[in-house]
Amino acid sequence: MTTPLTLGFSPCPNDTFMFYPLVHGLVDTGGLSYRERLEDVETLNQLALGSELDVSKVSYHALGHIRDDYALLRSGSALGRGCGPLLVSAAEVNPTDLAGKTIAVPGRFTTALLLLRLFDPSLHNFIEMPFHEVMEAVLSGNADAGLIIHESRFTYQGYGLHKLLDLGEWWENETGLPIPLGGIVARRSLGKETVSAVERALGRGVEYARSHPDEAARYICEHAQEMSAEVCAAHINLYVNDFSADLGDEGVQAIRCLMERAEQAGIVPRSEAPLFF
Repeated sequence: MTTPLTLGFSPCPNDTFMFYPLVHGLVDTGGLSYRERLEDVETLNQLALGSELDVSKVSYHALGHIRDDYALLRSGSALGRGCGPLLVSAAEVNPTDLAGKTIAVPGRFTTALLLLRLFDPSLHNFIEMPFHEVMEAVLSGNADAGLIIHESRFTYQGYGLHKLLDLGEWWENETGLPIPLGGIVARRSLGKETVSAVERALGRGVEYARSHPDEAARYICEHAQEMSAEVCAAHINLYVNDFSADLGDEGVQAIRCLMERAEQAGIVPRSEAPLFF
């Protein structure tokens, strides 16, 4: 019996939907087993930065800092169009007028913050907090604006907040490419054979989840207790797509473009390590 690999992913519906078949043994795992750890995406970023997980979901921003130790897998990504982070506020203002203002962000190594810094390098007054606290920080006046991700994209209008900027839309207009938000990485020290086995098993899991969409409903709801079924379904439909099954050439191009821009801006260190194993 092999030692289980530590597997980190978030309790967000798109992750629990995709990983359900893998952690519950519904697909061929190639003889590997997993010990799951569900954490907020920024917590996962920090754990990967400390090399504490064998396999993990991470923000693509964080990937820029861990490429020497972790290889990207071709399955399991959150990458697409019309799904980018939103900048919101309690009043309608021009995002170019936010210089010097406080902006609540969902973590230092989130792709959301990377995109915002690429959009306007002059912005710097960020307050880091868990993603589900960002809207409240804006509503309470503790932040002038907030950077929202995940299900907040579907609920912010109900709180009376105004969209100032869609960073996914900005990225798509700038590059013509889909926006890479988060991906799955595996520790290079596991060796090529194990990493390849993980990648194949994850690919099978994503395909199984997409062809059996109702099987994981209870598991998803257990980890998304404050989310309505409608928001949960919308979340999965938006963030789980063909890129989740396989990045393909366009997905890889989008990731390379993001890494290059982040390197040029001095936000992530340059690396000679290949993106994949």
